[in-house]
Amino acid sequence: MSSSWPPSVCVDASFVMRLLKEVDATGPASQCWEAWRRASRLIIAPALIYYELSNALFQYVKHKQLLIQEAQAALTLAQTLNITLYGDAELHRQALHLAQALSLPATCDAHYLALAQRLGAAFWTADRRLAQPVQPVLPWVHLLE
Repeated sequence: MSSSWPPSVCVDASFVMRLLKEVDATGPASQCWEAWRRASRLIIAPALIYYELSNALFQYVKHKQLLIQEAQAALTLAQTLNITLYGDAELHRQALHLAQALSLPATCDAHYLALAQRLGAAFWTADRRLAQPVQPVLPWVHLLE
C-alpha cells in the first residue's frame, strides 16, 4: 500500500463480507484491512452498509449456509470494525446523480461511490460487476481480487 493513497478508505458490504469470511489474516481483505489500520486510515461507508450486511447474512441463513446465531455473530463482528458511517441528504442526491451518470442498475452502490468521491477516498469492493464498468471513469475504485 502506497503512502500516497488517500487518508480515507471507503469499503462496501461485499468487501466486509469477504473480510468476515476469511478464516485467517492472510486473505486479501484481511491484508488490506491490517495495512489500513497500521497506516491509521479512516475507514468509511454509507450507513446503508449494515442494512446490506444484515441482508447478505440473512440470505446465507435462508439458504442454510449459516445458522442464525452465526449470522448474528458475524454482524456483531462487522459492527466492531470501527467504520465511520455517513448518511446525509446530500449523499442521497449525489448517489442518485452518479447512478444515472454511470448507468448503474441501482443507487445502493452509488452511495459508496458518492461518499468516496466526496471525501477523496479510495473505494474498495469485492463486487466485480460494480468495479469493472466504473474503473475507467473512476480510477480510485479498486477491486479486491
